Order: sequence, then C-alpha cells, then structure tokens
Amino acid sequence: MIDTKYIKLLGLTIGIVALNVVVFSPGFFGVEIGGSALSTAVGVTILVASALILLYAAYTLIFKPPVALPVKQIKTHEDYVEALSRYKRVKVLEEDILLALRQLDRIQKKKDTLFETLNQRFEPTELSFKKFASVIQEIEKLFYLNLRSILNRLGAFDEEEFESVMGANTTKLSPALLQERKNIYNEYLSFTKDSLGTNEEILLKLDKLLLEISRLDSFEIGDIEKMPCMQEIDTLIKQTKYYKD
Repeated sequence: MIDTKYIKLLGLTIGIVALNVVVFSPGFFGVEIGGSALSTAVGVTILVASALILLYAAYTLIFKPPVALPVKQIKTHEDYVEALSRYKRVKVLEEDILLALRQLDRIQKKKDTLFETLNQRFEPTELSFKKFASVIQEIEKLFYLNLRSILNRLGAFDEEEFESVMGANTTKLSPALLQERKNIYNEYLSFTKDSLGTNEEILLKLDKLLLEISRLDSFEIGDIEKMPCMQEIDTLIKQTKYYKD
C-alpha cells in the first residue's frame, strides 16, 4: 500500500513541472533566462520558488514528525495507521504494532469485499442487505474500539522506564517494588496482545460471514439470525467488555 504522503508529493512535483513548462515555453509566456533583465529575473525567481516549495513539501510530508492526535480525536482509518506507526520504533512493541497495521489493512479489504458481495446479491433497500450491513459495521466498530483501547494504554507507556525496569541494572529498587513495576508493564504488553487477538478473531468471523453469504441461495429474513456466523459475531460483541452501544 503506497503511502498517501508520497502520492501528494508526486502530485505537487508534477504540478510545479507543468507550471514551469507553461512559463518557460515560447508558445505560452516565453520567459527566458539569459534574455532581457526582466525575463531573466522572473525566470530565476520562478525556479528558486519552485525548488523551495518542493523542499518544504518534502520536509513537511516526509521528514517532519507528524503532530500526534489525541486518542479521542482519532476517527479515520488513516488516523489509526498514523497513531500506531508512532510506536514501531519501540522494540518491545514492534512486532505487535506491525500486526496491528496489517490487521488495519486486512479489515479494510474484507469490508470492501463484503459490501461488494452484498451489492451483487441484494438491493441496498432490502432488509437482508441492511441487516448484514449493520452487523458488519458493528463488528468493525468493535475492531476499532480495541485499537483505541491499545492506544490509550500505549499513551502511558514509557520505553526508557520499561527498559530500566526489565534490565539488569535495577538493584536500587526493592525486589517487591521492582516486581510490581514489572507487573504493570507486563499488563501493558498482555493487554495489547489480547486486544490484537480479539481483532484477529474478528477478521476470522468476517471471513466466515463472507463464506456464508456466498453460499446463500434463497432464505427468509428471519434465517439471518440463525446463521452460525451471525450468532458467533453477536456473541463476540456481547462478550467483549470494551464494546459500547
């Protein structure tokens, strides 16, 4: 998946090149460096401005650290990708964060495939379509709430303190206090893994749902509630304590 910031930079580059072609083309403005003093000054100014704009854009889009959104303001798929990516540099979290990012990519694809399948089998106005769509949206909501819970925990995660607590040079702390601090950080890691495990289960349920929908021939609206996968999804939602109506 290509990062949108590179697409934006490419688009800006193409736009600036096109502008320079128009400005320096004899068929348009015909600005010429080496011609009259005014033409040369305008041409040099445009070239310098173009270079500065591209350098600033490259710095802003690629090299400048993004401003971190508060977790409560994270809403879009892209927001979650950006928020989780900030923790890839934390060695102890790297594997889990990479899994979370892959899960984000997978749920987006599965959701698109499910709605494409629904559109092929039902009309959007049909009750069957609305029922399936509602369940997909609810399970997706649970998926993102799990990620939000992870981000809330990681917001208080101190990498330097973690390494200090888990390292060998911690003799200044009493064994009881050291163990208590270790337990706290182990809870961070366990919670993250458990939440990712739940999201992996959600992805599996969506696969099963897609398979069951593809097998449908004719059925009544009441049959939807009896579908094994629909029942499993309903149970998963009710049993997950982080789910909120």
